This record gives sequence, structure tokens and C-alpha cells, in this order.
Amino acid sequence: MAQRDLRLVHDAASEPGPILPSSVLGTLIFVLTEIMLFAGLISAFMIVRGGTVEWPPPGQPRLPVEATALNTAALLASGLLIWMAGRAYRGDRAQAGGPFAAGLALGAFFVVFQGFEWARLLAQGLTLTSSTHGSFFYLIVGTHALHAIVALGILVWAFQLHSRRELRPSTFTAARTFWYFVVGVWPVLYLRVYL
Repeated sequence: MAQRDLRLVHDAASEPGPILPSSVLGTLIFVLTEIMLFAGLISAFMIVRGGTVEWPPPGQPRLPVEATALNTAALLASGLLIWMAGRAYRGDRAQAGGPFAAGLALGAFFVVFQGFEWARLLAQGLTLTSSTHGSFFYLIVGTHALHAIVALGILVWAFQLHSRRELRPSTFTAARTFWYFVVGVWPVLYLRVYL
């Protein structure tokens, strides 16, 4: 009696891919942990600020609210342009280059402008050790600046891949997700730390 082969025969190429690519999932997990980090920093800041009679402390320079509002608008516009690049990339990948480059330029403007702001504040006497205000300012805004620089570097790398036509959709989605986090957390920091 002949034995039957009961193995299933199927085409491996027809199997669906993962619902969420691992690069995107990893980025989302990282972003969620960073949200908790910033929530902890802001909570500590609000507790200390709420326990003082006058904020910022006497003798400390005021933060440049208006200039930073302009910089905030540049960062939000950068996020919008990167979003537009993502939409264009899904359709005609060649069309993504323009908004992608403009988003990178505005992101770089934000980082450089924040650097100039820090230099002015340091010259006015706001340092890590000048007061609790200075300590929290540089800790919170500096942590965001570090994230912005890293995210900008990742976007530059993704742009180079795009220019060589080697950018995979999952890589672009992961890079954009990290940038959206940087863009999205900044208005919260601006409202809590600057105002």
C-alpha cells in the first residue's frame, strides 16, 4: 500500500508579510519609552516649579519665548513636510525628494537656532548650576536637543538612501516615526518650560 504525502504545498511568496515591520515596531517601542522619560522630567519640573513662590528665580534671565515660538513653528513645519514626503513616497517616490529635503532643512534650522539660544542664555548667566531653573531647562531642553540631533541624523541617512533609490518603505516609516516624536513632544516642552 502506497503512503500518502500529507505535507501542505504552498507558495512561500504568497504568505503575507508582518503586519508591522520590525524596524517600525522597534521605533514605536523606543518612542513609548521616551514619552515616559519626558513625562517624568516634566512632572519633576512641574512639582519643583509649583513649590516656589517666584518662577523663574530672581536674578535668572527670562527665556526667549517669542524667538522660540518662531523656532517651534519651523519644527512643526518640518514635521508637516516630512509627513508630505511620506505621502508622496507611497505614490511616486521621486516626488518625495522635495518635501523631504525642505523638512530636513527646517529640522536643521531648529537645532542650530536652539544652539544659538543656548549660547545667549549661557552668556546671560543661565547655567546648569546657576539655579534649579537652569538645571531643569538644560536637562529637559537638552534631552530634546539630543533626540532632535539623532533623529535628524537618521533622516539624513534615510534621505541619502532615497537619493540612491535604496530606501525601503519600512525604513522610511521608522525614521519618520522617530521624527514625529521629536516634533510632537516639543510643543509640550515649550508650553511647560517656556511659558
